[in-house]
Amino acid sequence: MPRPTVHSTPFGSVHGTPTHLWTLDSGTGVRAEVLTYGASLHRLMVPDTAGTPASVVRSLPALDDYAAKHPYFGAVVGRYANRIAHGRFTLDGAEHHVPANDRGHALHGGPDGFHTKVWDAAPDHGDGIASVRLSLHSPDGDMGFPGALDSTVTYTIDTEGTLAVDYTSVTDRPTVVNLTNHAYFDLAGGPDVLGHLLEVDADTYLPVDDDGIPLGRQAPVGGTPFDLTEPRLIGERLGADDAQLRAAGGFDHCWVLREAGAGLRRAARLTAPGSVRVLEVWTTEPGIQVYTANQLDGSYTDGAGRRHERHGSVCLETQHLPDSPNRPEWPSTVLRPGGTGHSRTELRFPHLRG
Repeated sequence: MPRPTVHSTPFGSVHGTPTHLWTLDSGTGVRAEVLTYGASLHRLMVPDTAGTPASVVRSLPALDDYAAKHPYFGAVVGRYANRIAHGRFTLDGAEHHVPANDRGHALHGGPDGFHTKVWDAAPDHGDGIASVRLSLHSPDGDMGFPGALDSTVTYTIDTEGTLAVDYTSVTDRPTVVNLTNHAYFDLAGGPDVLGHLLEVDADTYLPVDDDGIPLGRQAPVGGTPFDLTEPRLIGERLGADDAQLRAAGGFDHCWVLREAGAGLRRAARLTAPGSVRVLEVWTTEPGIQVYTANQLDGSYTDGAGRRHERHGSVCLETQHLPDSPNRPEWPSTVLRPGGTGHSRTELRFPHLRG
């Protein structure tokens, strides 16, 4: 029986701080490469139905590319993934301000969020699994957030090829936290993902204003291009005449998943043309942000020189709902001393199980 393995290699230094690339190998064909810089998922090698391996996430060539400004390729983003309106929120009567780094609003924890940090890392082994545990201390006041926060992100691979990501945080003062991974998925290696089928297990989504801030209540997906309750071609959906799609240039919206609070359940299924690769995303989170790489313009390339173009990939970011610190009617992102914030997301590949 193959046994998953984990090992690390140097990946250069940022401002004198060494970074490493950790490789998790299932022993059965799936291999994940994780950087300590940004706790980033650098590559995820997955065989197709013919056994040919390829990375299903878009990446950057070298550490210098990750350390420069980029649209969060593979990074863990936080303290607060997605947007906080106007970069401010009130917690226990005190107002807090986060840098407004996106059209007047805070995005993904601010310009020096978790995606810019070098995380500590340690390996772990278990029965049929291999893991790397990445840890980060965020001091009180970091990017305007209250409380010292200690977070861990653990990537685990098993012999079935499932890659699980566990996020855990504790704090010494009340704060808000919402962590996710910002991988750009492309299951076929083609010029775009318009021919991919996407299914999302949600009956409602959050319409947004021109800045990407939710307008208000959840809206039914029925009768709209956001109805992904059955598998739909991404290109067909994006080609619809819809004001929400026009404003965002595609999908950049949060779907509210069914059975919030029910534990681990499926959130989305992405299928490559010809069904040569299939990805299922399972999560404990209440929402999933689908982003169809609307702002990519070929300015970034991978190690083989392939350009990352508009609609060339799709992000499936499991998370709490955007702007939740200002929306008390939505699931809370508040973390208090003595409590532990935890979520889990799994990337499964059912085409490998026959």
